[in-house]
Amino acid sequence: MKTSVAVVGASGKLGTLVCRLVEESDDFTLAATLDSRSDLSDMLVADVIVDVSLPAVSGEVLELAVTHGKHILVGTSGWSSQRIASVRPLLDEHPDVNVVFIANFSLGAALGTHLAAIAAKYYDSVEIIEAHGASKIDSPSGTAVNTAERISIARDGDIAAPHADQRARGQLVAGVPVHSMRMEGVAAKQDVVFGGNGETLTVTHTTYSNRSYEAGIMASLRALLTRPGVTVGLDAVIDLRA
Repeated sequence: MKTSVAVVGASGKLGTLVCRLVEESDDFTLAATLDSRSDLSDMLVADVIVDVSLPAVSGEVLELAVTHGKHILVGTSGWSSQRIASVRPLLDEHPDVNVVFIANFSLGAALGTHLAAIAAKYYDSVEIIEAHGASKIDSPSGTAVNTAERISIARDGDIAAPHADQRARGQLVAGVPVHSMRMEGVAAKQDVVFGGNGETLTVTHTTYSNRSYEAGIMASLRALLTRPGVTVGLDAVIDLRA
């Protein structure tokens, strides 16, 4: 028996991709597609929800899904650890609802963040430069925020960021300076630059096509059915942390 899926944000690039993958899969079926003109309650016809909408809408989508007992995969950007912590009381009230938060569905991005967290233990200085297309609304990207938070955890918050009060030094995220570019001709790229005594190390991930998200989307959808409670990050889905 197939699991029915509702996609919120179905008309966007990522939403269109999710819809196609669901329709092509053997274990899922597309029950509803919602865009900015849809009533959010339309998603409740499905067994599970995929939210790839906008940061301003995503919280409402999450609350509606959880309070109606629907497992939800949240792929909308903007869900920092702080924002996830703010909805923990709601999630704790509904322990039977599975929620998976994914900042980036790319396997390479998950590996890049994982490798950056490993390298962070050895370097005091670290900065992130991330670039996306001009149409991306939010900055820094969810991937950059997640990477900065993981680096901060690895270093217990001890990060050298001189002159961070100057605007050109970027935005401090968990103590890490993050610089965002939004421009034509770019899909997605993130450089995590570490500085040490007489050397630098750069962990780079570049996205050339939305096809890089396909494996992560399907792995996350399947994890939504099998992982109880709250799962944060594709690295947790594919067991990189283990």
